[in-house]
Amino acid sequence: MAGRRVNVNVGVLGHIDSGKTALARALSTTASTAAFDKQPQSRERGITLDLGFSCFSVPLPARLRPAPLGAEPEPEPGAEPRLQVTLVDCPGHASLIRTIIGGAQIIDLMMLVIDVTKGMQTQSAECLVIGQIACQKLVVVLNKIDLLPEGKRQAAIDKMTKKMQKTLENTKFRGAPIIPVAARPGGPDAPETEAPQGIAELIELLTSQISIPRRDPSGPFLMSVDHCFSIKGQGTVMTGTILSGSVSLGDSVEIPTLKVVRKVKSMQMFHTPVTSAVQGDRLGICVTQFDPKLLERGLVCAPESLHTVHAALVSVEKIPYFRGSLQTKAKFHITVGHETVMGRVMFFSPAPDSFDHEPVLDSFDFSQEYLFQEQYLCPGSVPAETDRGEADSRVGQASEGRCPRQQWALVEFEKPVTCPRLCLVIGSRLDADIHANTCRLAFHGVLLHGLEDKNYAESALPTLRVYKLKHKHGIVERVMDDYSVIGRSLFKKETNIQLFVGLKVHLSTGELGVIASAFGQSGKFKVHVPGGLSPESKKILTPALKKRGRAGRGEEAEQPEPVQHVALSLSFKRYVFDTHKRMVQSP
Repeated sequence: MAGRRVNVNVGVLGHIDSGKTALARALSTTASTAAFDKQPQSRERGITLDLGFSCFSVPLPARLRPAPLGAEPEPEPGAEPRLQVTLVDCPGHASLIRTIIGGAQIIDLMMLVIDVTKGMQTQSAECLVIGQIACQKLVVVLNKIDLLPEGKRQAAIDKMTKKMQKTLENTKFRGAPIIPVAARPGGPDAPETEAPQGIAELIELLTSQISIPRRDPSGPFLMSVDHCFSIKGQGTVMTGTILSGSVSLGDSVEIPTLKVVRKVKSMQMFHTPVTSAVQGDRLGICVTQFDPKLLERGLVCAPESLHTVHAALVSVEKIPYFRGSLQTKAKFHITVGHETVMGRVMFFSPAPDSFDHEPVLDSFDFSQEYLFQEQYLCPGSVPAETDRGEADSRVGQASEGRCPRQQWALVEFEKPVTCPRLCLVIGSRLDADIHANTCRLAFHGVLLHGLEDKNYAESALPTLRVYKLKHKHGIVERVMDDYSVIGRSLFKKETNIQLFVGLKVHLSTGELGVIASAFGQSGKFKVHVPGGLSPESKKILTPALKKRGRAGRGEEAEQPEPVQHVALSLSFKRYVFDTHKRMVQSP
């Protein structure tokens, strides 16, 4: 009988024409239905257009075997546990980055394939960025060493190894192993008799680097499907990787985007029939009475375990290699699993006194208040001024070197997406010039809460307490009496001052006032000072009182301003999703 197989997924990523598919072919002993550019379009164009899957297996290393319990019998010959390495061959062409991102989310270790004659290229860098987001371990493969002149080969390999070590120095993959190979000596037109170089050493290296992620068979079944096709007389086969839970023969599964439920008729792992599979396994599920054209790629799950969302609250981090700022109201390509849709973002942060709070990456707290941001805050973000005398919520923490430890975005999708909670989200600018040497990946994050109601703007957003902090500044024009002053320059002429009546204002001399009414038609207003003006304040404002008293009877009295300006400041919160647009002040 066959022994137990432990599956790990290894991604093969890199720039176009770096030899990824040739490397996967050289490593693999068993190809899946989707391996090695079987698609007619892939063969025609000579490049990988979709994810390809194949595998090889080795005896399970002793370090990965569970400790034996007592005197366990020796396994029968042929029943030794094996390590199955599933290779996920991702396309390298820039326009297919959506597919690369989808592939990266289902891998446990990443092989970054570099053409040794060219070094790091644009898509190699983007793949490295994706790896940092989605993966914990990296092996760099320097391919095509056969193209180096034999006499100078080792020196060229050493030079490129040093370059790659320097590239990785400021990443989480610092010190990652680097290995030279020739997956297809002589190139694609060379005879098959040319043996690949360095493949045995690469398999040994991968085996030493692989650690088995904790697989959890509990929880709802969820599978990321990357291919769907029919087999005459059998039914429709959906192939993919199990992201969570487990599945057995006879189970019901749902295609949530179509709200279709079908029973599992049969299952295979690389042409081997199985009766069950768990998280991390590469699997083909056969169902009946389902048209494969309806599902090219997407998710399959336990019935009613997934929901379709129209918007989401995402904990976000900017990708440092992305040039430029991340602006609220901007549109990005949002990738969630194998789906990429356009989405508009609104960034927000904790209230300033909570900037240093520990990030929470498994839930979103609707009871907290959050501060609206015009852009994602990072060192160097500069707050901008808004209308007359008014500064908005960009209170300058970032420019003072204070950035919050966690920031969020409300992402509103142009088309609804079906995805699990706490899944990876990546925001990109895929419309940027693919030939430009710039990173198109802008931010990544975790989806904390999905908004399922189509009318979420009315039903859900009012519970999201994101506020803008408004600061308006004006000056005292003159004193009317000991308890009231006239102010100006706080409002525009056309402002309806009645809306602000009752709001507190602070005088730069220390008194607290309350806006009592408009004064005339030019935007001036009357402020009542409940505690009265202090003697010092009256002294500052006295010149205006005296000069006014000397005006002759019947003359238009000039209103000279005080010798020293007394400033008025008005601060209030306005909640972004409050339909009544109320202005709120702290008690």
